Amino acid sequence: MRALLMVVVASVGLAAQAGGPQVTSQDLLDGLKDPSRWVTYGGDYNGHRHSPLTQITPENVGQLTAQWTFQTGTLGSFQTTPVVIDGVIYATGYNGFAWAIDARSGRQIWRYRRQLPEDLHVCCGTVNRGFGVLGDRLFMTTIDAHLLALDMKTGGILWDVELADYKVGYSATVAPLIVKDKVIIGIAGAEFGIRGFIDAYDAQTGKRAWRFRRATRAPTATAMRARGTISTPRQWSPSTLTRETTAGIISSRRTTCTTGTRHRCRCSAS
Repeated sequence: MRALLMVVVASVGLAAQAGGPQVTSQDLLDGLKDPSRWVTYGGDYNGHRHSPLTQITPENVGQLTAQWTFQTGTLGSFQTTPVVIDGVIYATGYNGFAWAIDARSGRQIWRYRRQLPEDLHVCCGTVNRGFGVLGDRLFMTTIDAHLLALDMKTGGILWDVELADYKVGYSATVAPLIVKDKVIIGIAGAEFGIRGFIDAYDAQTGKRAWRFRRATRAPTATAMRARGTISTPRQWSPSTLTRETTAGIISSRRTTCTTGTRHRCRCSAS
């Protein structure tokens, strides 16, 4: 498999500001009112993922040409949605990678790579969905079930908290949802019988504010073997937020898994 490529077909935004960008809670509420920015996974809290930009039209879309290509240097599935802030693209990738890239030139500003343990239990690859952002910080979940805060300007780690024990099957791939001063994430790993939850963490300190669990208990290995199949939420994904009440709308994909050999099971989302 060839290394992944990220291709930009049109110039995006303005040059990065020297002092570094700042994203406020109001910026997140405003969403795409500033169409040169893409500050959250779905574009805004509605999660419509539709840009209000008008420069590209049905009449001129055929004239788009590639301006630059960025070589990530890693193999695997690329499932991220980048955030774009003041002329800089912030993207996560396969196998614990993340980058800041100049949107005009494709120049790498910084690169982060997490050193992952070798005994991971993963169903569908070491993928990641993207960053959350607040202030001058980026927030990223990891496949070994941690939540990180990165300095937006340098890519340095500001804090690192464990969500759960990856050794028993927990993992995290979701792009964090930022609400006021909280970082909200959902856990993954139900293919291995974990008990799902949604957490909120303080954006400054990384201290956990609360945890919500849907199930009263996780299925035991004995019960899984006896039944042969289980039906359970595969990944909790905080997705959208109602502006009027600032109450989250939580979604989860449901999957039916058939127990297989060792630590894996064949699964399909439904």
